[in-house]
Amino acid sequence: MEKIKIGSAGPLIGKLGLGCMRMSPVWNNPGKSEKESIAAIHYALDHGVQFLNTGDFYGAGHNELLVGKAIKDRRDQAFISVKFGAVFDGALLGFDLRPTSISNFINYSLVRLGVDYIDLYQPCRIDDQHLLEDIVGTIQDLIHAGKVRHLGLSEITPQQLKQAHAIQPVAALEYGYSLANRQLEKELLPLAEKLGISVVAFAITAEGLLTGQLKAPLEANDHRNRFSCFQGENLKHNLEKVALLADMAAGKNCTVAQLAIGWVNAQSKNIMPLISMNTPQRIRETLQAMDIQFTQDELTLLNKEFNAGAIWGATYLQR
Repeated sequence: MEKIKIGSAGPLIGKLGLGCMRMSPVWNNPGKSEKESIAAIHYALDHGVQFLNTGDFYGAGHNELLVGKAIKDRRDQAFISVKFGAVFDGALLGFDLRPTSISNFINYSLVRLGVDYIDLYQPCRIDDQHLLEDIVGTIQDLIHAGKVRHLGLSEITPQQLKQAHAIQPVAALEYGYSLANRQLEKELLPLAEKLGISVVAFAITAEGLLTGQLKAPLEANDHRNRFSCFQGENLKHNLEKVALLADMAAGKNCTVAQLAIGWVNAQSKNIMPLISMNTPQRIRETLQAMDIQFTQDELTLLNKEFNAGAIWGATYLQR
């Protein structure tokens, strides 16, 4: 697999990230069986997918325990990314980014994962009630203590990224990016490349919008109804746009979802697609997507049809 360097001082690892969240019961997702999930993680590691993305609030710690079992005796093959800071009680209650809490969170994560250190540690969001300097400074202390290797950040502004990087070098920026949401391209992607920060792109299929499998309207209990891109006329318009991808996908003998993943991968050597994959079959399909090549005419067409604003409404819960 093609490699990506995580930050200016980080390791070279496979240029595909495994999102582990959907392996656990979280929100409206029932999760997978432990056996199936561990088999998927092992398959990923066997095929060069080293970046394992989890969070201490995914399934109230269940996801970290699961990842810990999967990487037992295989720690050296895995690059573990952990998000923290969100407080849930069925629904999101808010964020706890106090330095004392962060120092507590890390210890619970280390125990659940069964490891001595976490490769990439990142607040899931930065809110207005906690100073960025305090959050980054606390992670810097954890790096000095050997509990964390690299600082990551998620869903932040360009100014916050520059501010954080001046305190402690940021290795990776996690941000939503897809044909349906190109906000990253405005400032953050050029800034990250300038600063030597890798970009971990999530929401690549826009919660299923870019799969070619959705029909309007969604079921009333579908959690995606809370995103404006899946509502009313927005969804009707967006599905018409997505239908344009079907011919190109057919010509490349791939699915629409694989095409969407391949497009993100092709945008920069500095971008790692982060995909939720909970079965070996899903991982195989995504690995195939990483090999998709585009002609310049195809890229020009996609840029024209899916320029900023082409998809109506928000594709996920953005800051």
